[in-house]
Amino acid sequence: MVLFPSILDGLARGVSVKKGKNFRNDVGREAAEALAKDAKKNELMLSSSGTVKSINSNNFASVCSKRGEKGINQDCLIVWEEFGCQEDTIFCGVFDGHGTWGHHVAKRVRESVPSTLLCNWQETVSVTSLDLDFEEGFDRNLHEFDVWKQSYLKTYDAIDRDLKQHPAIDSFRSGTTALTIVKQGEHLVVANVGDSRAVLATTSDDGTLLPVQISIDFKPNLPQEAERIMQSKGRVFSLHDEPGVYRVWMPNGLTPGLAISRAFGDFCVKDFGLISVPAVTQINITIRDQFVILATDGVWDVISNQEAVEIVFSTPDRSKSAKRLVEAAVRGWKRKKRGLAMDDISAICLFFHNPPAEMVTKQSSMKTVE
Repeated sequence: MVLFPSILDGLARGVSVKKGKNFRNDVGREAAEALAKDAKKNELMLSSSGTVKSINSNNFASVCSKRGEKGINQDCLIVWEEFGCQEDTIFCGVFDGHGTWGHHVAKRVRESVPSTLLCNWQETVSVTSLDLDFEEGFDRNLHEFDVWKQSYLKTYDAIDRDLKQHPAIDSFRSGTTALTIVKQGEHLVVANVGDSRAVLATTSDDGTLLPVQISIDFKPNLPQEAERIMQSKGRVFSLHDEPGVYRVWMPNGLTPGLAISRAFGDFCVKDFGLISVPAVTQINITIRDQFVILATDGVWDVISNQEAVEIVFSTPDRSKSAKRLVEAAVRGWKRKKRGLAMDDISAICLFFHNPPAEMVTKQSSMKTVE
């Protein structure tokens, strides 16, 4: 694990000497903002459709977003290669806003999460020992994951509180999902709030391409989510004209009818069971794992996990993989959701390494289900 103390120290020397935690936090924020500015300048950060590739890693990211038929595109994305000046680390995120101010909330969260996460990660690392030899048998990987998990929990809590007090964004009845990953070496940390989804594409012993869903769709009718909401006096039910679409309602059952159980913003139901606490997990990437797809529910409403990995895998030009997946979802909406306004559709396809020769041959002959 590589830190960025030289940047922090340089910023600290450039600011008048102060003491205390607030000063350290200010320096951390300035450092993270400086890193973000450099990443944009060096084309290592992307927040619109396109591709990101670093010469210092095997990562390759394809990104695409398409506006739906409900007005302004409320989806936001970001890819930050060499995250925190670490050559082996990449940050990816998709954010799906909802409500009148949803696009503002999603954009604010997209802008806040990476830099805030870096600050909290740096602070968490600084107060825990990286020399794990002092405790025999200590699992270093477990320790590093715990650092990321604690950093994520602090980050999401701080950003949600900031949203509540933001003078220019009304997030009382508007909010956003947030699905982000940090790939550091062969470790993949996933943090999720809402119903965007991450799907890992891996191969079995016989070479069959398999999807592995590595995030939870946080819907209100999930038993644990429903129990929390109802214990907080919130209500969970579906309308007669939307059978099977469960929503969170205030005790009076009138508003807001939110179809997710975790979100940033939406403070009208934060006292009634809605939370912004992310589920944070980690997986270890092996040679069998090919790529991961992060996408908003505009994709998953009409494309299965298996179909998604096959579409991406069979795209000859990896730079067009996210676009091809989005285009398949557009066709899926026209075919399966006739009469309904198409949702915003966004996807990130993050490839881990170059495919072996036999997989290239299989790609050319695979028929994609669209």
